[in-house]
Amino acid sequence: MKYVDIATVPQPASRIVLGLMRIESLDDEEIRTLVEAALDDGVTVFDHADIYGSERHACERRFGAAVSFTAAQRERVLLQSKVGIRDGFYDFSTRHILDTVDESLDALRTDHLDLLLLHRPDTLVEPEEVAAAFDTLQAAGKVRAFGVSNHTPGQIELLRTAVTQPLVVNQVQVSVTHAPLIAAGVAANIGDLEQSVSRDNGLLDFSRVHGITLQAWSPFQSGVAGRGVFVGDRENYPELNDVLDDLAAEHGVTPTGIATAWLTRHPATIQVVLGTTTPSRVSEAAAGSDIVLTREEWYRIFRAAGHTLP
Repeated sequence: MKYVDIATVPQPASRIVLGLMRIESLDDEEIRTLVEAALDDGVTVFDHADIYGSERHACERRFGAAVSFTAAQRERVLLQSKVGIRDGFYDFSTRHILDTVDESLDALRTDHLDLLLLHRPDTLVEPEEVAAAFDTLQAAGKVRAFGVSNHTPGQIELLRTAVTQPLVVNQVQVSVTHAPLIAAGVAANIGDLEQSVSRDNGLLDFSRVHGITLQAWSPFQSGVAGRGVFVGDRENYPELNDVLDDLAAEHGVTPTGIATAWLTRHPATIQVVLGTTTPSRVSEAAAGSDIVLTREEWYRIFRAAGHTLP
């Protein structure tokens, strides 16, 4: 497992993040088996959100009930959660952020979050309200570092007009088949090419310039409604799967491992957020994160996924 240093986070963070949005239906032993397998594979980051599950904090409560870290484990584990999505609206008010964090801490049975992310951009955000919440949480020792999810550079800059803590993480959707974050820059300023349209206002380069770690959610999803996972989908992605299979055989990992390696090879030091409840899938991704693809291999995958090199 490779690790990345996230600004203001004292311990290194694993390149693989285990997302816990699907654990509500698992029993305690199944959750413990998943988490222990992840720890064995070197995973140190465990991703939650208040909205995961059939009701608020449902998955966090299942995790807190099933998993008890030793003191030594807790020192190297990073628990992160997200806040801001409510039933039919978004809410970055001071009161909602503070109340939600207290509820998350109670559900997870921990005294602090290592990372708190604002989940989706609230267009009614008042940066001073966010700043007040973050200051209170940091002063109380309840949250150690802060970030965002699905935010553009402009939205991050707006928060920075009042928030004094560095915003060190941005969790966004990225996979080789859903890669406008990356692909638009490759084809910049090419007329009449859909790929050249920037949909995120230069977020990739902005993040590298400002030391913001990107976390890729849905790393194996096609990004096209109804298509699901692209790994193994030869009906929609025959060429891509041929390349994934070839490189998997060459590097001694699975195609899932190569799809992971495509993300972790990027010098933006992208973390890969898994949504799986299957321990073997975690192991496949962890093995892939150790592979360093050559430029030729990386671009071969990029082209096989349907992206243009002008």
